[in-house]
Amino acid sequence: MKMNNNLSIAIPFVDLNLQHQPIYNHLLQAIENILKQGDFVLGQTLSDFEAAFAAVSDTKYGIGVACGTDAIALGLQACNISSGDEVILPANTFVATLIGVLRAGAKPIFVDCDPQTALIDLNAAAKAITSKTKAIIPVHLYGQMVSPKQLLDLADTYKLLIFEDAAQAHLAEREGYRAGSVGIAAAFSFYPSKNLGGFGDGGMLVTRDPDVAEKMVRLRNYGASQKYFHTEAGTNSRLDTIQAAVLQQKLPYLPQWNRDRLNIAQQYATQLAPLAASGIIPIKNHSGEGHVYHLYVIRVCETCPIERSALQEQLTAAGIQTGIHYPIPCHLQPAFSDLGYQVGDFPHAEMLAKQILSLPMYPGLSNSQIQEITGAIAHALATNSPSEKLLLA
Repeated sequence: MKMNNNLSIAIPFVDLNLQHQPIYNHLLQAIENILKQGDFVLGQTLSDFEAAFAAVSDTKYGIGVACGTDAIALGLQACNISSGDEVILPANTFVATLIGVLRAGAKPIFVDCDPQTALIDLNAAAKAITSKTKAIIPVHLYGQMVSPKQLLDLADTYKLLIFEDAAQAHLAEREGYRAGSVGIAAAFSFYPSKNLGGFGDGGMLVTRDPDVAEKMVRLRNYGASQKYFHTEAGTNSRLDTIQAAVLQQKLPYLPQWNRDRLNIAQQYATQLAPLAASGIIPIKNHSGEGHVYHLYVIRVCETCPIERSALQEQLTAAGIQTGIHYPIPCHLQPAFSDLGYQVGDFPHAEMLAKQILSLPMYPGLSNSQIQEITGAIAHALATNSPSEKLLLA
């Protein structure tokens, strides 16, 4: 978020320095090792990280790619999703999910979300299934998984592939499953602000299926099964060895960082609870300690005495950065108007787009900072309440 030049940032939306400083020398050493080895593309450190990340995700194979979007697009192709296939996905997701489906050549079929969790509505998904439906993409949004048991029941009933979008759910758990281990394959992102982030773009597909893994290895490397022998119409999308080295160094700290995020979320929930009567409602956690809180999102509901935009402006004036994930649902994005969707098709996703506000969330966010954030929200509500306005008048 851009701040007014006259305002200073007291509490940033994300502060990566708090993560990096304690392991700064280890990160530098890892990068220096790659510089000395010179294996910048498809090096041994990448293979080591792929195996390590697949293992902690309760899967067997990891294939590093250039970004999370490529993990979705190439991953769907590796699962033999192609032209003529329909793929169900939530309207409430980042546009990369949609772009991945389109790049695979499939037809995206949007469904609405649960307004309390912001996750895909699986009952709506069941009603959207046709004879052409090949797969469903559950987006594990904000760090919370879609119910694995319900997903598996749906997939078994209708013979669908489950392809997980786990870009925001590194090591998330629910119902005894870990994100990435539910379906045939899963896509992760290592964008810098993710729970596990690199020093640039990066992504990975994880899978237990050796055929999917082998095809993915080819697709990311020009479709080559061996050098200069191309069996797929692939592309160039490889996780750089330097990025893998950074991620490999950070991976052992991820469980603790996720626990820190959970603790911060619990403090937010406690301090925001008195504001529920004023229309400030956090997105529900149905995963308990398995939620890894990539984002902490509240709803500024209709009963709130202040509109979301005004609340965000007041927080900005107080030096508190916030975000909106996401202000325009995928089905209403201008670039994809040819899909034929319109306003009113998915009312829950559209409602959330008008209400949601993401608060600062990162390991190292202090208790006093959380109190400052929630106090600023309470102050904004109080100064905009009907009784306060009447007194001021």
